[in-house]
Amino acid sequence: MNWSLAAYSVLAWAAQPLLKRKLRKRAQAEPGYAEAVPERFGHYTPPHFGADGKGQWVWVHAVSLGETRAAALLITELRAALPGMRLLLTNGTATGRAQGRKLLQPGDVQVWQPWDSRKAVRRFLKQFQPAIGVLMETEVWPNLVAGCHQAGVPLVLANARLNAKSQAGAQRWPSLFLPCYAALKAVWAQSEQDAQRLRSLGAPVRAVLGNLKFDVQPDAGLLAQGTAWRAASPRPVVIMASSREGEEEQWIAQWVGRKFHGVAGQCQWLIVPRHPQRFEEVHALLESAGLSVARRSQWGSSLPPMDVDVWLGDSLGEMPLYYAASHVGLLGGSFEPLGGQNLIEAAACACPMVLGPHTFNFAQASQNACEAGAAFRVLDMEQGVQLAAALARDAQGLDRARHAALEFAQSHRGAAKATAQAIAAIVCLKPARTP
Repeated sequence: MNWSLAAYSVLAWAAQPLLKRKLRKRAQAEPGYAEAVPERFGHYTPPHFGADGKGQWVWVHAVSLGETRAAALLITELRAALPGMRLLLTNGTATGRAQGRKLLQPGDVQVWQPWDSRKAVRRFLKQFQPAIGVLMETEVWPNLVAGCHQAGVPLVLANARLNAKSQAGAQRWPSLFLPCYAALKAVWAQSEQDAQRLRSLGAPVRAVLGNLKFDVQPDAGLLAQGTAWRAASPRPVVIMASSREGEEEQWIAQWVGRKFHGVAGQCQWLIVPRHPQRFEEVHALLESAGLSVARRSQWGSSLPPMDVDVWLGDSLGEMPLYYAASHVGLLGGSFEPLGGQNLIEAAACACPMVLGPHTFNFAQASQNACEAGAAFRVLDMEQGVQLAAALARDAQGLDRARHAALEFAQSHRGAAKATAQAIAAIVCLKPARTP
């Protein structure tokens, strides 16, 4: 018996009341967390739910919004490679679930990711009996992997990444995590650095296929709308994209401290918080600093007001619009020790980014973008504001950076198709059931 897994399982079981309380609290700000809560513990209504797809389910797990967007690219290619498949999509966050709902076709099913307790995992696998499980990026859970191994469900990790901090954490508990990674059927890594870290944990890395997110095709309508905003603005537009806790305060300090009041005031700032539950908080924070703010949710299809200090991007699913509206941007999550957010979508929209010192979640993509001239590294928010504002007013330098960003995004495509073909080589779908 693996005593580490047994102890982990006891803790996961004991934590269920805490999870339910957390979901109730989260639901106050995001009602989606109150939806179908029993699914998180492996209870489904009606009892036969999903039975008609047993042996045909291609199960894809994408925990949050970013992973779900990447999964969308893979799912399109999987449908082409596996014509008989039915999609079983699981998510862990309300934003991921809302985005994932758009990916469903008739006959597909979406449920919550089962809580990583033995019983919840066992009920999930018995209910659906998937032909294969595809975990996106980092979602390796001990009981989930062990349950699939015992049930004979091949489980793979696609678009896999592992930063040094997570690697060190897993290595501190080798008896729990090394068997977990070793039990995966296959792993396809984003970069060679990710592959090396995953191999150190015993993961069966088959290949380095690149990052699925390079295959994104921004919505043409949103790009056109954003371009119209940018053309209408009398000042160059600078976005702080997917900002996280503490970063808006850092930015405000530059403004209120008047170090960059002049240079910052020459730009139209667009701030888009990473998490929707922070929209109200960030709005209040900006106004308390004496800044005039216009919220995206209030101007609809009209052009944004041009006489305010900040546009606040308080909407979901419009990042291509925001990037297309911007001349240059600051990368959220990189000015606090949070690992940075994804810069690939910005590059695909021809928006060069200024990165803070913390990009360990996307280390290889960030390094490659800087080498290509599609992104620029700074030490702190002070340098970031200064560089972004200066680049936004440098017509020739900005033009070079925008072309470099677009070329960078286009030159790394192809991971979605390659990953789908690798998955198709493993899975064996049963014939579709007839009524």
